[in-house]
Amino acid sequence: MKTWFITGISRGLGKALAQAALSRGDTVVGTVREGAPELATGQGKLHVLTVDLTDAAAITPAVRAAFERAGRIDVLVNNAGYGLLGALEHATDAEFERLFAVNVFAPFAVIRAALPQLRRQGSGHILNITSIAGRAPAGSSGLYSATKAALEGLTQSLAQEIAPFGLKVTAIAPGAFRTDFLSDHSIQRSRGGEDYAQSVGTAVARLDAMAGRQIGDPDQAAAAILALVDVENPPLHLLLGSDALRRAREKLDAVIDEIDRWETITRSTDHREAPSAVRTG
Repeated sequence: MKTWFITGISRGLGKALAQAALSRGDTVVGTVREGAPELATGQGKLHVLTVDLTDAAAITPAVRAAFERAGRIDVLVNNAGYGLLGALEHATDAEFERLFAVNVFAPFAVIRAALPQLRRQGSGHILNITSIAGRAPAGSSGLYSATKAALEGLTQSLAQEIAPFGLKVTAIAPGAFRTDFLSDHSIQRSRGGEDYAQSVGTAVARLDAMAGRQIGDPDQAAAAILALVDVENPPLHLLLGSDALRRAREKLDAVIDEIDRWETITRSTDHREAPSAVRTG
């Protein structure tokens, strides 16, 4: 049985994952902003910590409390986050700062606080819940995509840093799942006029129409994550959902095509010396 630390277990994927782990007898230490999550513990054990992830000073004590209550952490899940829709031009400084505080700075602080203990354990798996928006951004969610792209980059570098300690890390990029993510609980909207009606307005309308009909099943996602943490060699990147798979492949195809079309310009910026004349070190 494993011990989990999961941020944001009140709703959505975090709640589904906590429930799945508890149902198989695992121990879950989970964070909420307020209240108590509606979770059936079954054979598992649940510890709830009330933490405001926008309060940087509260994160290290929360991580310390998680280790104290559970004894060890086998799987650390940075799940808490929210979305922001609207044109980049219309986003306010306050919206920008809070979004990055929750979606980027909080996961970083959680990881930094946990790493000394995880290194002492000599084992542990960090899961960063990103988004397909971080790999294949769409118009209307520029800042949200930026936060998830930042978490993707952090994950890839972190994996190389912590591998010698026997630690693992995976960036999990879900597509659209049938949670309340598109509701006012989990997404905010920048105020703006009609300037971007054709681009941002169209994209937001498409998302609104999707609410409640998303293709992804959060319970199936939770089952997939349980399977992921049980394998010996987990992937560095994992997509969840056929829509995420489609968007990722379309983005990769477009990137490769663009690289090929501009390869001559790319190569033209090298020094003109023959390769054998270049010395390093």
